[in-house]
Amino acid sequence: MAITTTELAAQILAAHASNSEMTTDELLAELAQIHASLKALEKGETAPAANRPPLTIKEAFKKNEVTCMICGKGGMKTLTRHLNQIHHMKPREYRKQFGIPTAQSLSAKSYTEARKALAQERGLADNLAKAREIRMANIASRKAASVKSSVKGKAAKTQK
Repeated sequence: MAITTTELAAQILAAHASNSEMTTDELLAELAQIHASLKALEKGETAPAANRPPLTIKEAFKKNEVTCMICGKGGMKTLTRHLNQIHHMKPREYRKQFGIPTAQSLSAKSYTEARKALAQERGLADNLAKAREIRMANIASRKAASVKSSVKGKAAKTQK
């Protein structure tokens, strides 16, 4: 049994609406556009271009939420999990596709600021500095021990 153009348009709209919050008017407009595109493709014509302008970086990365520039889903605090699970994409690929600088975080500004304040409150930077000092001291002591043992080994060989 063949699926009609209307049924296919409804399925596409249902999938899109499940990822994005849309008003009734937006749903109707989207349905009309999808149906027109499918009809044009059915006749062998090219589909009309979407009249929705793409998001700018400023629009996508707001203070309290992040919006995906691929599917338009918004209301997220961070994009990394969404990109991986929905679009099977790494953050580096997403940045490259949309020209997002590496200095731009893929999370909401308020979320980033809250995490930074929490890390400072807990003293994580100091703990990290201490851990690095200990690690470097351990590396230096291992290096000294290996040099000392190799010197002893050479001395033992020369005595024989």
